[in-house]
Amino acid sequence: MSEKEKTREFDVVGFGALNMDQLHMVDQLAGPDEESFITGFTESCGGSAANTIIGISRLGLKTGFIGKISTDREGKILLNNLIQEKVDTQGLMVTTQGRSGRVMGFVDKKGQRSLYVDPGVNDTISIEELDLSYLINTKILHLTSFVGDSIRAQQDLIAEIHEKIKISFDPGRLYVEKGWNELKPFLERTDILLINEMELQLLLGSKFLSYSQGAKLLLDEGIANVVVKRGDKGSYAVNNEFEVTLPSREVQCVDTTGAGDAFNAGFLYGFSKEYNLEESCKLGNFVASKCVVCPGATSGLPYAATIENREKYEKS
Repeated sequence: MSEKEKTREFDVVGFGALNMDQLHMVDQLAGPDEESFITGFTESCGGSAANTIIGISRLGLKTGFIGKISTDREGKILLNNLIQEKVDTQGLMVTTQGRSGRVMGFVDKKGQRSLYVDPGVNDTISIEELDLSYLINTKILHLTSFVGDSIRAQQDLIAEIHEKIKISFDPGRLYVEKGWNELKPFLERTDILLINEMELQLLLGSKFLSYSQGAKLLLDEGIANVVVKRGDKGSYAVNNEFEVTLPSREVQCVDTTGAGDAFNAGFLYGFSKEYNLEESCKLGNFVASKCVVCPGATSGLPYAATIENREKYEKS
């Protein structure tokens, strides 16, 4: 093993979009032909996979990221943020062409939101640009959605990498709406599926009867671990050894942005530590509960000191 490869020993690497989240706090979310007014504004770094990887990095694991940015203002901020969060950035592609991704979000007083995505260079990634050696010593590759054609780069990548690398997949609504046949190459390679209840229903269509029945159907399809995120109703997970149903933790919600990504961070931390399914779900719930009490996707994500003692995070 070369010295370069030794420095690339990761617990989890993320591959997804990098976006500047521009969050507008509003009196209420406006419907068709309705008006509302903005009460505040915040800007922060985002992207589903990036949010999760930052959460995992804060918990003390070795992380890396594969994605694409431009050399514009937003790209520089996104790069520096990953560096500050101790995420390895050797997997990033940087271009002088185009613009970095951004998401315009509108969040009401109850923490509910509407999002508008401007993908920019996120959707120009090809397999030829990727350095496959970046993943040689990676335990888990975590995939999330792109708006456009970069899904092909993800699909090509998982066909190339070693089978010892576990695939964690959070398809999001963008990918789920593509349908079962489009996602089949991903699902056949997925070891950990992280999906919310609505997405599960969309994915299964007429086969969906309940979230638990749907998860078990996917288990029968060969996915080793199926985790259903149910928002304020908690989480459900199943594998060949365990079936887990957990309520959410009761907190005062400020902003739901990134809650699912935060759950993923806690769950994948537990999974990488070889915790069982229930313990991993408890960690997912805990990290998500810390996320939603603060504005933005990452400002509330906890650090390792807050979960090192099991009794502390279960009682806090």
